[in-house]
Amino acid sequence: MSHAAPKMPQPLNLIGGSWVPAKSGKTIDVVSPSDGETIASLADSGPDDIDAAVAAARKAYEGDWGRLTAVERGRLLMKLGTLITRDAEELALIESLDNGKPIGQARADMVAAARYFEFYGSAADKVHGEVVPFMSGFDVKVVREPHGVTGHIIPWNYPAQMFGRTLAPALAMGNATVIKPAEEACLTTLRIAALAEEAGFPAGAINLVTGYGHVAGAALSKHRGIDFISFTGSPEVGVMIQTEAAKNFIGCTLELGGKSPQIVFADADLDRALPVVANAIVQNGGQTCSAGSRLLVERSIWDDVTGRLKAHFEKLVAAPAMENGSLGPLISARQKKRVETFLAEASAPVIARGKLADGLPEGGFYVAPALLGPVDPKSALGQDEVFGPVLAAMPFDDEADAIAIANDTDYGLAAGVWTRDGDRQQRVAKAMRCGQVFINGYGAGGGIELPFGGVRKSGHGREKGFEALLEFSTIKTIVHNHG
Repeated sequence: MSHAAPKMPQPLNLIGGSWVPAKSGKTIDVVSPSDGETIASLADSGPDDIDAAVAAARKAYEGDWGRLTAVERGRLLMKLGTLITRDAEELALIESLDNGKPIGQARADMVAAARYFEFYGSAADKVHGEVVPFMSGFDVKVVREPHGVTGHIIPWNYPAQMFGRTLAPALAMGNATVIKPAEEACLTTLRIAALAEEAGFPAGAINLVTGYGHVAGAALSKHRGIDFISFTGSPEVGVMIQTEAAKNFIGCTLELGGKSPQIVFADADLDRALPVVANAIVQNGGQTCSAGSRLLVERSIWDDVTGRLKAHFEKLVAAPAMENGSLGPLISARQKKRVETFLAEASAPVIARGKLADGLPEGGFYVAPALLGPVDPKSALGQDEVFGPVLAAMPFDDEADAIAIANDTDYGLAAGVWTRDGDRQQRVAKAMRCGQVFINGYGAGGGIELPFGGVRKSGHGREKGFEALLEFSTIKTIVHNHG
């Protein structure tokens, strides 16, 4: 199927309601992972651009944006969701070319992106305070208020979804925002920011500044005009973000990846489980924080499970984004090298590999999906986040052994439990040290309503669901002594 080339955004920042180039005048080439060709350019911004964006956000918060009621904010969010739905096909094409993900998945991402604005738009006026019973002659109420100006640093793996996931709840609560998307892939965020203008958001409510993470991102994370910051990315950068937040005495949410287990017991419905297990590591080329990258299999069914998965993996095909294969290319040459290094250094046998499509462009960043096992749970492949289509399979002996292996990493983001035993479902789910547990399933198609986040090296704080509204607000206690 052929696709008309979409119009790419210009290399401009959105600051205070105006689209302006970086003060440096420099730009960054945007490379398509499918063929390595330059498809657009971004503003190469620095601290001066961040200063201007933060000032614009503060002006909006203290002005037109801050004066809107919750109902009015909600209507704007809902309208933006409608506009994303209207332009979903063009946005999907841009995201697919920019990120490399199959066009079918990009379309699903636009549905989720719109849903964030719909969900939080309808929730904007549902965050209520409380009245606290107190001493005679006093009225006490606790109210929720926005932080003020919030900073948002988002990754390249789901640009459109992440734009909605982090900005929608912040805006719903009345914060003015500054977002720094990843330089590797962020073209859809620029287009959605333009749609926000069309929806009628006051100037400065949403400010978007592109640039390198170590320059523009670092400037945003340490800016003294930010009242709260949200970051999704690597644990290493998360430490730096949290350190800068602490210096400014502000809060932050951190979502920093995972090494999520899928536990398959002998009584599991394998026909139902195994396609989901495979998809959970292949989706987005395995470049997903909650990817099910560890497969724990009860020893008595090891041969059956790995045999079935071998047949499945051998049918998987990595292809250019627009060909809508099982998976697309990885995001960059650097990420491709990282995944290939893990595979080259792994001591576990390769059970199966997928295929690379015929006639791939030489400049693309393709890696065939791989199933390895048995993998030593203590090895690098058993412990470290690969962020690629590599599934590490490892056997376990009983329930206690499965729980011990599943929890034995520094991460704690998500887990899957596959068993027909209702008692075991609850025991194992409660024993998992992570933020989300799926029983006889994995993932939730965006899961907008479901609180999401991790523990330990996976970060802290929660995105999605009603909890995100609480993260992007603070409480004030008002005590009235009326005699």
